[in-house]
Amino acid sequence: MSAYDIMLQRRSVRKFTDQQVTDEQIDTLLKAAMAAPSACNKQPWEFYVIKNADTLKSIKGASLFTKMNSTLIIIVAGNTHRALPKPAQDFWVQDCSAATQNILLAATEMGLGACWCGVHPVKLFAQKVQKILNLPSHIIPMSMIQIGYPDQSPEPRTQYNEKHVHVVE
Repeated sequence: MSAYDIMLQRRSVRKFTDQQVTDEQIDTLLKAAMAAPSACNKQPWEFYVIKNADTLKSIKGASLFTKMNSTLIIIVAGNTHRALPKPAQDFWVQDCSAATQNILLAATEMGLGACWCGVHPVKLFAQKVQKILNLPSHIIPMSMIQIGYPDQSPEPRTQYNEKHVHVVE
């Protein structure tokens, strides 16, 4: 499958089977994440792989939008100690977003389902995740990716809308 086909195939999956994601698959997802670009190659990301049932339950309760039945969650967090200095400090958000997208695309290519659930910039959600994982204040949870074997198959699509394209010549 081409990269373009994988992009169109990637859809948010919110229902999963009970089948576990393997350690090898998790390793592949993390390698894909860390292949993402980052501003000045600072790589200000940290990844928290949640497999423990009790921790999964707690993490899924950190937001109103994260109560899916996935068997795996990867938290992508920004390490502000590795971020660029001001005024470019917040580029860590873009860097972690690129890593998150790479995880979603790799999951799709492997036949896994995934759903990107936002954490940052909602302080309440970020604080709950920080507390559950006992994270220091310089580690800011940016996204929560629910991952597992899909129990639904949304159709591939593009959401292309030419009204949102502005050509400057």
